[in-house]
Amino acid sequence: MEELLSNDIAKSIRTMAERARRAAREMRKLSSEEKNTVLLAIHDKLIAARDAIFEANKLDIEEAKRNNLSSAFVDRLTFTEERFLEMINGVKKVATLPDPVGETIWTRQMPSGINISKTREPFGVIAVVFESRPNVFVDTAALCLKSGNAIILRGGKEAIRSNMALAKAVREALPCPDAVQLVETTDHAAVREIVRAVGLIDLAIPRGGEKLIRAMCEAALIPVLKHYKGVCHIYVDDEADLAMALSILDNAKVQRPSACNAVECLLVHEKLAPLFLPMVNAWAKGSNVTLHEDGAGVEYLSLDLNVVRVKDYREAIDFINANSSGHSDAIITNNMARAEEFLRDVDSACVYHNASTRFTDGAQFGMGAEIGISTDKLHARGPMGLEELTTYKYKITGDGVIRA
Repeated sequence: MEELLSNDIAKSIRTMAERARRAAREMRKLSSEEKNTVLLAIHDKLIAARDAIFEANKLDIEEAKRNNLSSAFVDRLTFTEERFLEMINGVKKVATLPDPVGETIWTRQMPSGINISKTREPFGVIAVVFESRPNVFVDTAALCLKSGNAIILRGGKEAIRSNMALAKAVREALPCPDAVQLVETTDHAAVREIVRAVGLIDLAIPRGGEKLIRAMCEAALIPVLKHYKGVCHIYVDDEADLAMALSILDNAKVQRPSACNAVECLLVHEKLAPLFLPMVNAWAKGSNVTLHEDGAGVEYLSLDLNVVRVKDYREAIDFINANSSGHSDAIITNNMARAEEFLRDVDSACVYHNASTRFTDGAQFGMGAEIGISTDKLHARGPMGLEELTTYKYKITGDGVIRA
């Protein structure tokens, strides 16, 4: 019986992917104006479906509470008026962003007589697997549609009713309804089939915890963009402005400790430690931060912070490259030569000088929105906006020229 069920799921995912493939061919034909019109229609359909969406969300919340899920989980699951408005306004915001599709990256006229243009193109079909936040459904759908892609979304079982209500509203606004599809089965086998849909799904993006990401990567036969952890570091040099360092540390740790761009490890130059660490201890006590001395490579996602003494900035660089997740790391110093060496040699997606790691975010980078943050190096790294949801092609023209 289980084998039959697995076969049914595989067939269902394949059918969805085939439909998405056909829809993607139609999406790539749409002009920027037509895509923006679709996004504004989605905005209006979501407003019209507001009551149905909130009712579905209420049922999800009630079941989550019956299952004794944590208050933090229930909070992430919950639609409030503020979050609903933020979600629908985000769709309108995506409509105002520049369309990357068709952009010419460069052109070359070769001595052979051919003319080459490198242009941005949609991927085709993108699958996004996410967990508790139902607003992710709409956010990612809007970004993928604006970049000319079809999308298959698979949310967590705890938000299935909310996601189904959102999917119904969104699909009603589409000229090609199969451009946005929701996987309605909550069986984990569906995720495995998504990442093994070679030739049908071009890219998979997990948005969730490390367990989900590793499970997808281990089963994958298609490209998966991910970041496993956000183990971010701040190194305070002996030539740092200490007031600046403490302010940045506070922002990077306390503002939103559960974010992947929150700092998890503080490195302090050993010459500075006798002066700066008492300041850190006082700050930690006042901010309810628990300090650790043995948590290298740990993603706390809480008001916990590892503190390590290093002999100089070069040892800090080595420590970060050995223990960082390649997400976001910072140096606080007034020594420009050291800062430039740090920015050059730390092998992370985002490296900072005298700034908080909390800036690693699509909106903060001027992208308008993001579908996630990648610590991979192919094809995207760091915050992923509309450009990162495109690939490219070479267009070559001639006048009958042949290769010698």
